[in-house]
Amino acid sequence: MPEAGRIESVNEQSLQEPARRAYRAMIMARAFDNKISALYKAGKIFGGVFLGRGHEAVAAAEGVFLRKGYDVYTPFIREQAGRCAWGDSVLETARSYFGSIHSISRGRDGNVHWGHPHEGTLMPISHLGAMASVVAGMMLAKRMQGITDAVGVVCIGDGTTSVGALHEAANLIAVEKLPIVIVVTNNQYAYSTPNSREFACASLADRGRGYGMVTHECDGTDLLQTLETMQRAITAARTGKGPQWVVAETLRMCGHGEHDDASYIPAELKAEYADKDPLDIARRQLLERGWLTEEEAAAWDEESREEVQRCVAQAQKEATPCPQDEQWVATSWRPER
Repeated sequence: MPEAGRIESVNEQSLQEPARRAYRAMIMARAFDNKISALYKAGKIFGGVFLGRGHEAVAAAEGVFLRKGYDVYTPFIREQAGRCAWGDSVLETARSYFGSIHSISRGRDGNVHWGHPHEGTLMPISHLGAMASVVAGMMLAKRMQGITDAVGVVCIGDGTTSVGALHEAANLIAVEKLPIVIVVTNNQYAYSTPNSREFACASLADRGRGYGMVTHECDGTDLLQTLETMQRAITAARTGKGPQWVVAETLRMCGHGEHDDASYIPAELKAEYADKDPLDIARRQLLERGWLTEEEAAAWDEESREEVQRCVAQAQKEATPCPQDEQWVATSWRPER
């Protein structure tokens, strides 16, 4: 039975450039979250708003090692940092929130339920277990086309590991030895249900072992540790070593959505993670290694805020679809970029 992943040693210095790119993606995602949260509270956004606070290191580490237009990536609602690391603009997410006619879905869908299949990004299904089977199908199709070095990354949460659709897909992925990395971001709660009421195994890594996958575990608040783990897993899948199961431990540092005050999370747990903000840890790690200067960090912060402001302002100005005139045929339309 495969055990916790030790595919090959990772030279820390090789993580310098991925770490810089990941950190920039994390900053951009946090700036966007802050903006979109403020707009929701001001009554400028309708529907749900779901933030990635606490998830940024895991998400960015997923996206930074993938090749847009070649690999397959299925970010879920808290993966804005992953989208940024993958190469998507926050403009597309802003357009989705505001229902812009220029969005990928032409205003048909809202929040972060958008994707661009031609580039390898799938529209997330809220019931995340269903996404694993879609990625399995896409990777099987690539195999039939003779593509053997593409990777599919499936993003799920701790709650998703209890979903029947995920079990069926994970079993197929393991049997077919598909080049897929299933990333389980364990933020301790499935909405308001704590881990203690979700599963009885010692670790969610046990579930990956049960499928016969190579398993990896990391502290998802620690950027360098998460990058190292994700690099191992994605490289292993890409080089024919079969599917990989990654468990990243973190905390959702907010409610399930902005409508949820997270009052069910014990105060002592919130206090424990108050000092484990992934952005603070990443910044400190990069500064200590000389991979980033204080001047660069300040400039990146300002650039991110300005870019988010520009993108949100543009999305707010754009028209929404007219029901009488719109051609409601999603499959025949390709967006003008």
